[in-house]
Amino acid sequence: MSSRYTDLVRLLLRHARSDLLAGAQVDGLTEGDDLPEGSDARAQAFANDLEKMGPTYIKMGQLLSTRFDLLPPSYTDALTRLQDTVEPFPFDEVREIVEGELGTRIKDAFAFFDEEPLAAASLGQVHRATTRSGRDVVVKVQRPDVRATIRGDMDVLDKVTGLVDKHTSVGSSYGLNQLLHQFRRSLVDELDYRREARNLLRFIELTGEHDRLVVPEPLLQLTTTRVLTMEHIEGRKVTDLGPLALIDLDARPLVEQLFHCYLQMILDDGVLHADPHPGNLLVTEDGRLALLDLGMIATVPQRVQTHVTKLLLAINDGDGEEAAAVLGDMGHALDDYDAAGFRDDVAHLVSEAMASGPDLEAGRLLVELSRLSGTHGLRPPAEMAMIGKALLNLDQTTSHLDPDFSPADAIRDNVSDIFASSLKTSPGGLLAAAIEAKEFTAHLPKRANRILDSLARGEMRLHVDAIDEQRLHLVLQRIANRLTLGLIIAATIIGAAMMMRVETEVTFLGFPAIAMLFFVVAVLAAVALGVHIVLTDRKVARYHPSSQDDQ
Repeated sequence: MSSRYTDLVRLLLRHARSDLLAGAQVDGLTEGDDLPEGSDARAQAFANDLEKMGPTYIKMGQLLSTRFDLLPPSYTDALTRLQDTVEPFPFDEVREIVEGELGTRIKDAFAFFDEEPLAAASLGQVHRATTRSGRDVVVKVQRPDVRATIRGDMDVLDKVTGLVDKHTSVGSSYGLNQLLHQFRRSLVDELDYRREARNLLRFIELTGEHDRLVVPEPLLQLTTTRVLTMEHIEGRKVTDLGPLALIDLDARPLVEQLFHCYLQMILDDGVLHADPHPGNLLVTEDGRLALLDLGMIATVPQRVQTHVTKLLLAINDGDGEEAAAVLGDMGHALDDYDAAGFRDDVAHLVSEAMASGPDLEAGRLLVELSRLSGTHGLRPPAEMAMIGKALLNLDQTTSHLDPDFSPADAIRDNVSDIFASSLKTSPGGLLAAAIEAKEFTAHLPKRANRILDSLARGEMRLHVDAIDEQRLHLVLQRIANRLTLGLIIAATIIGAAMMMRVETEVTFLGFPAIAMLFFVVAVLAAVALGVHIVLTDRKVARYHPSSQDDQ
């Protein structure tokens, strides 16, 4: 565990004051002098360091590649190219995991099981196999030690980000510990292969209306938390298709269905394939498009769906002012949020994008809007950056398959229809609305009578929680008490000073004793009041730090 702390601290010291956090003040950290010169070189060095630190940091880098509001462009680009390929683990361990998870020997569950993996990644590796019924499948097997490694890394990251949030300006601005908790949830989901099997079934349902799209079917009887068995689909990666192969391919129906399906899933169904890059798409032998690697699936809340739909419509209309207003409503404004500057920059960006005409790339524009939000102190929801990344990957896929395809026209043709279909209310929603209307109608006369009676008797009260009245009264009472006590102490000192000139028989140090007594009492009371004020103010500052910042 201590070595993981050392590795993480070394990573922070090496990159904290590079352009990774340009403009941020990282208190107490020194610059990594051994970093190469240039933004791109430093970004690639950061990606390489994450790759060396293992699966947790590789996955974290992939997630950070979507946070365009947090990182400079050179870093998001470098993290997008982060390689998740490692050396495969021995087949003896594969056999032990598969047999332990399935509760039977490999040769009893499969007629054939290839000992050489098709691919190996940081979380697991994939093998070809054939079931006893003769079905051609692939089996994904999780690495034997990956759960313990990730659990230890998460504990280290949780403690370090907690300290960074508490003691540095970067932590308070970025909320690193909260980002880590979101990352932990997504990584735990990806480690459960049963969830990926459910994702496959969900996408089979979502793509059911598109005959040119196919999703591999999972075999649930041969799937556990650490073993996933699914249908093998033969095909070639989109990125491997050359110009000659594309000539024989009827690509236009593929890209049209792919674009419509993803827009519908994001804006209507609230489901987002977090990593639809061209390497996860296969062109099958019968001319269909297969969607692979559905371990990372995000849920898009209804509020974000509505805002992204309005944003896309505003972009297509070239309305930069409306686009800025939508982004302001959906984002979280930080203390340094510059609304006017943000509105002007968004309007300029949208107008520049619209000048490109059919070549408008909505994904790239959403990415730039996310980055612009972060620059102006507006934190957009994480789902928006992921949607932008997904559409950006779709733009790359469609431009490779069909260079003449216009994503801007596809969005213009599809978004309005998808938004109209999303307005349809389900039977359950209609029933819930009917129940609400029934309760409202039943209680309305009684409540209206009570309001009118209160108005007639002059007993109508309106309570507004604008300020904390109880705390305000307490503060005013303390101020009054301190002023009163201060006046008494001042009057006592003045009275004692006047009594110093009165001759008496009893003296102390040559001065009247009664005057010295009042003077000492006043001085002690003043000291006590000063100590009480200091201690009380420190206690209030400890429990109400925001009140001190406002002063």
